[in-house]
Amino acid sequence: MSKVNLSIPAVQIREIRINSITGFQGGAEELVSCSRCGIKDNSRSFMQCVGCATSKAACMTILVQDGAVISHGPVGCSSCYHEFAFTYRVNSPLRGVDKPTGRKIYSTNLTEKDTVYGGNVKLGKAIREVNERAHPNAIFVLTTCAAGIIGDDVESVCEEAEEELGVPVVAIFCEGFRSTVWTTGFDAGYHGIARKLIKPARQRRDDVINVINFWGSDIFKDWFAPFGATPNYITPYSTVESLSRSSESAATVQACSTLGSYLGAVLQQEFGVPELPTAPPYGIAQTDRWFRSLGKLLNKESIAEQVIAEKKAEFIPQIDSLKQRIKDFAGERELTAYVTGGAAHGHALLSVLGELGIKAVGAAIFHHDPLFDNGEPDNDQLAQRVKDYGDVPNFNVCNKQEFELVNTLNRLRPDLLLARHGGMTLWGAKLGIPSLLIGDEHYSMGYEGLLKYGERILETLQNDEFVKNLEKHAINPYTKWWLNQQPNTFLQKKAVKS
Repeated sequence: MSKVNLSIPAVQIREIRINSITGFQGGAEELVSCSRCGIKDNSRSFMQCVGCATSKAACMTILVQDGAVISHGPVGCSSCYHEFAFTYRVNSPLRGVDKPTGRKIYSTNLTEKDTVYGGNVKLGKAIREVNERAHPNAIFVLTTCAAGIIGDDVESVCEEAEEELGVPVVAIFCEGFRSTVWTTGFDAGYHGIARKLIKPARQRRDDVINVINFWGSDIFKDWFAPFGATPNYITPYSTVESLSRSSESAATVQACSTLGSYLGAVLQQEFGVPELPTAPPYGIAQTDRWFRSLGKLLNKESIAEQVIAEKKAEFIPQIDSLKQRIKDFAGERELTAYVTGGAAHGHALLSVLGELGIKAVGAAIFHHDPLFDNGEPDNDQLAQRVKDYGDVPNFNVCNKQEFELVNTLNRLRPDLLLARHGGMTLWGAKLGIPSLLIGDEHYSMGYEGLLKYGERILETLQNDEFVKNLEKHAINPYTKWWLNQQPNTFLQKKAVKS
């Protein structure tokens, strides 16, 4: 298990902490095998784009209902934050938030002069002004590359302001250059929250279970009810108070292990809240394992078996009917699909395909964590996928390199593209490939999620007229030269540690 150290301001990056990588081309089974014997990252001689850790830290802090966020850097570094404010508002009905409040997002707007003389004074003034204007219950200060390069003492400024104002001022060190794995930004956000907001447990509560997630629908409320518990969601739509009491919960589960790997370990190691050691419930086989693991963790195995039996009695006949309709649609041919997304959710969608009998011919996954912070092999979602449904060829760990995605899609021409992130389905549509993106990561979870997502897949396959017409008129920005190259042309040769 990874060592958590809340005494230091900045979280240890994923490349060092859990050996995460962003470069691999091969098969899923090969990657799982390499991960166990020590895998080496493979760099690219050319990259089109990369994600930024700052935006991932912002994602987790902007959605705290009664907090305020300050981006300490040039104003352009906060330009992506608006999407999280939009997400907060449009997805609030999924979580039962009737009147979503406006997000409180600010920037210190560092200028060229500030990069010469330092931005500490400017940051101190910004914190005090934000406190006066917004009256938040916590202020999150997110560092950018500019602040990191000039060496501003952000931690000291935040501590001084916190002592003066009596409000938690949380320094989050998430400069984009700090890590090549942009999901380190999630860890940075949670590191700051754990250091400054989560309090030692005043009491243990058997009726609350932490759920580390993005902004999906409130499915856990119904799932936990038979166990006599309710979800405490972290962090979207949480409050500073609910975060502070997350140390009192009976357990912690995750909708996405990539997202919650670090905080799950923190809650277990530092606050004694056990983390569910099993991968999230996508597909029938993994959903069975997940509920049984939850029942064992809560000492309520009989309830877990009852839940499994009742849900399978309700949904398995419907799932079987759906699978037959998919077969009827395919006729004599075998349907194929390609997946692109973040690590854990990308693996989840591959399991959904396996359960529905659709062949996964490849995947573009943005990074790979060989083992999560809890060190539990059962939490290895890709390994479970390979074990349950077989290998996935053309498995590319690509750090969102869209030029590689387009090359691969052009070669494979799958019947379907499944995506998790906005902007990725565009490439499938331009090639005439029916493409589906669902932002709610809870949508495909569990038995009922498999049914819902499967229905959307069939609907997407049946309604392909738009993408077929788009293909006739779309302009592909990539040249024939590139489309004739191998997708891994700019990727160094794979290797494992000796």
